Order: sequence, then structure tokens, then C-alpha cells
Amino acid sequence: MNPGTAVIVNLLGGVALLLWGVRMVRTGVMRAYGDRLKNFIEHRVGNRLSAFTAGGIATAILGSGTAMTLIVAGLAAAGAIGTALGLAVLLGADVGSAIVSAVFASGTSWALWASPLLIFAGYVIHSWSNELRPHNLGRILIGLGLMLLSLSLIKQASAPLSTASLFHQLLAAVGKEPFLAFVIGAVLTWMFHSSLAVILLIASFLASGSLGVEGALAFILGINLGGGLPAVSATLAQPPVARRLPLANLTCRGIVAILGLAFIGRIAPYVQMLPFGPVETAVTFHAAFNLAVGLIFLPLTPLMAKLMEHILPEAPGDRDSLARPRYLDPKAAKTPAVALANVLLETVRMTELLERMFDTALDALRSGSTEKLKQLKPMDERLNTYQTQLQAYLADLAQEQLSPEESRRALELTLYVSNLEHAGDVIQLNLADRIEAKTREQIAFTTDEMASLDNLCGIIHDNLKLASGVLSSGDVEGAKRLISQKDAFRELQTQVLDKHFQIGSRGKGEALRRSALYVDMIRDLNRLNSLVVSAGYPIADAAGLLRGSRLRQDSQGTP
Repeated sequence: MNPGTAVIVNLLGGVALLLWGVRMVRTGVMRAYGDRLKNFIEHRVGNRLSAFTAGGIATAILGSGTAMTLIVAGLAAAGAIGTALGLAVLLGADVGSAIVSAVFASGTSWALWASPLLIFAGYVIHSWSNELRPHNLGRILIGLGLMLLSLSLIKQASAPLSTASLFHQLLAAVGKEPFLAFVIGAVLTWMFHSSLAVILLIASFLASGSLGVEGALAFILGINLGGGLPAVSATLAQPPVARRLPLANLTCRGIVAILGLAFIGRIAPYVQMLPFGPVETAVTFHAAFNLAVGLIFLPLTPLMAKLMEHILPEAPGDRDSLARPRYLDPKAAKTPAVALANVLLETVRMTELLERMFDTALDALRSGSTEKLKQLKPMDERLNTYQTQLQAYLADLAQEQLSPEESRRALELTLYVSNLEHAGDVIQLNLADRIEAKTREQIAFTTDEMASLDNLCGIIHDNLKLASGVLSSGDVEGAKRLISQKDAFRELQTQVLDKHFQIGSRGKGEALRRSALYVDMIRDLNRLNSLVVSAGYPIADAAGLLRGSRLRQDSQGTP
């Protein structure tokens, strides 16, 4: 292998190792602490400054501005955060990401001895523990070690370039064409989906003397523009409310980057006056750029939110969607009857959202389309938002003077809201997995099996509608009918399974796998039905109709 080819191969290998390390850190953090990061963001967005700070801290932990943008876009889609505050979070996330880049870019001196220690410690922890957080902590440490190791490899690979006159001439030529350097920086960042990786690549050229500070500035401006592109492309299929935040962030960064490019000749002399080395000067400029974007646009987030709403308006069909609770008026807490009516209304809407989620899963089952299953996670996040906001509202209501009847009603609603959220988890985490496995493994149920599943699903659909009516009216007869549906479902389930085991489960291998998947789906439907009919239990209990977990029998022997 000639020296030139070796340099290119080693450089590509170092960049690939860096990207893989970044991915390991990101997935480890998301698996172990993703929910905590979401909660951290949700509970620290009281104002723009706190949202900006929370975004910076969370991204410094996560190590990826793109990943943080997707998290906040998901929260926006679920109605948990507005566009203005969400943009404040992302402006802080950009600063946090720049700080991470600065730390890694200036850490090549200790990378050689730190990387093997981190990889070894991560391997031991990852192998030693099967617990979720320690297991993924090991993954994070391995990823950090690989990132530091990749920096050393990139530095070593680019060392021969310091004496390559042709490469110097090429980079010098590019550096003298700011627009070309700007475009190359943006394109590389979009291709790698990591501004950190490209910043470190530029830092390695600076450290080897292959690139000067003045030529690096246009690259860095392009990197900051390109850093906003992956999140925009990743959210194209999401609703407008989720797409606004990545587009707003890209717009803010793009405006300042283009202005910086227009005045690059005037900015460069001042940057070169900084009392740092080339690498430190470049990463300081990168951090200062993102801080400047934050300071400029943080006061303007409401205006940017309105602009995004104009550019990406809600579709007519989305205006009446179930994206978020609408009727939880804090002022109504002083009138408990009105507040409880508001909660009841939102609970009915939450039931409608669950029904929509159930229909989506059934469409995927019947059509064999796993793409439809991707719609379930955003819906489940909306259910989680409903539960969080409804239970917080009911907790505030509990501070008021409630009558015994109002307290009982508040408890009924709290329990049922929790059951609806749990039902959403059954659909998204269990039933969807069975449907995906059925499609992936090309398993086909018989016509009778599909008919039986349709009958069971029909009972659940009827019970969802009945549960909303029972909950709204508090009707005892309706509650008795709803509870009796649990026994009706169980009887049909028993008949279906008996027939299946007599006819449909003969054979081995593939037939047994099909049988196991079919039975698991029926069990998931049973759990789902039980959670839905639970709306009737508190009403029947208050009427004195429950004995243990069963309905009392009246004189005619009927429930």
C-alpha cells in the first residue's frame, strides 16, 4: 500500500471509529437515562433562561446536539413543550454540544492513556452487570474510550500530511475560498450526522499544521449550518408541530453562519489575536459562535415560534387532534365540580387517543406494514403527556376542600387515567412487538385465527366506547354491563384458545412459533381489555355491588 493510500485509509478508519464511539455514547445515555433526560427537560422549562440552561446541561451529558433536537421535537409532538421554549432548549443544546467538542478537541494529550482505561473499565462493567443502567454505563465508557482512541488515530494518520506540499496547497486553496470551505463543512457534517466528528477532523488538520486558523473559520461556520440539517431531515415525516423546532434551530444557526461568512475577512484578524494555539482558537470560535446565536435569538424565540407556525401551519385535520390536553383550566380548581368535569372531558379524549392507537396497531396487523407501527411511539408519548398533566391537575385539585363524593370521583379518574396509560404501553411495547415479529418472520395466521382476533378486538372497541359513557355518567347499570364484559371476553378467549390448540398448533418449528405468537397476542388483548373495563369497578364498588373482585349476584342470579 503506498503512503498516500495508507493515510486515506487510516484517516477514514479513525473517523469511522469516532462516529461509532459517538453512537455508543448516545445510545448508552438514551437507554440508561433517556427518560431522566426527558423529565429533566420537561421540568426545567419554566422560562427561556431555564430552558436554555437545561438544554446545555442535558446535551453536555448526552454528547449529541442532533439527538437532543430529536428528543425535544418528540416532546413538542406530544404537546409537552411549546415551540418558543423548545427553541430555547435547542439554543442551549448547541452551546452544550460546542463545549463537548472543545473538551475532546483539546484532549488529545491525555487521550493515549485515558482511552484504554475507559475501554477496559467499560468492558468490565458492561460484561459484569445485566442491570439496565450499569450495563449501559459500560457502553458509555467504551464509547468514550473509542472516541479518544480515534482522536489519536486521526492525529497519527494526518501527521504525514504536515509534510505533504500538495495537501497543504489544496487546503490552503480551499481556505482562501471561504464559500467553498463553508459548503464542504456543511456537507461533511450532514453526511456524518455529527458536528463533533467534523470539528475534531478540522482540529487534527490544525494540530498537524495542514490548515491555518483563518482557513478553518469558514469550515466551522459551515459545520454549524450542517449540524442543523440531520434533525430537519429526520423529522420530515412527523407532524408540523414537531418539525418546527429543528427548522427554527437551523434557521437561527443559518442566519448567523451566513452573516459570519459575509464578514469573515473582518472577523478573522480578531480571532487570530486570541492568545491560544490553533486548535484552542478554533474550538473557542466554535463555542463563541453558538453562544452568540443563543444570545441573539433567545429573546426572539416567541417571534421565531410565530414564524415557524406560519411556515409550517397545522393541517386542517390536525387542529382538532388529540395532541395535548386543552381543557385543564388552573382557575377552575377553585370550583372542584368544574375542575372534575374538565378532567373527565380530557379523560374521554385520552380514551379516543388510545382507540386511535389500537386501530393503528390493528391496521399494521392486517396489512403487514411495519411502517404503521412507527406511529405508535408518538401516540404513546401523547398518552404519557395526558397522564402527567391530568394527574398533576388532580394533585393540585386535592389541595382544595373537596367533598367525599368529589374526592372519590377524583380518585376514580386518577386510577383510570393510569390504566389508560398502561394500556398504551401494552399496545406499544407488547402488541406492536408481536405484530412486527409476525411481519418480519413472514408468519401468516389462518382465516379462522384472524376472525377470532377480530372478534376479540371488536369487544375491546365496544368496551372503549362503553367505558367513556360509564365514566361520564357514573351509571351503575352501565358499570355492571362493562364489568360483565370481562367475563364475556374471557369466555370467548377460552373458546378461541381451545379451538386453536386442538386444530392450529400441530406441528413443530415454524408452526409452534406461529402458535406461540398467536397466543401471546390474545394474552395482550386480554390485558388491554382488563385495563379498559376497570372504569366500571369504582362505580360498582361505590354502589356496594362488589364483593372482593367479583360482582354480587342479585336475586335473579344475574350481576
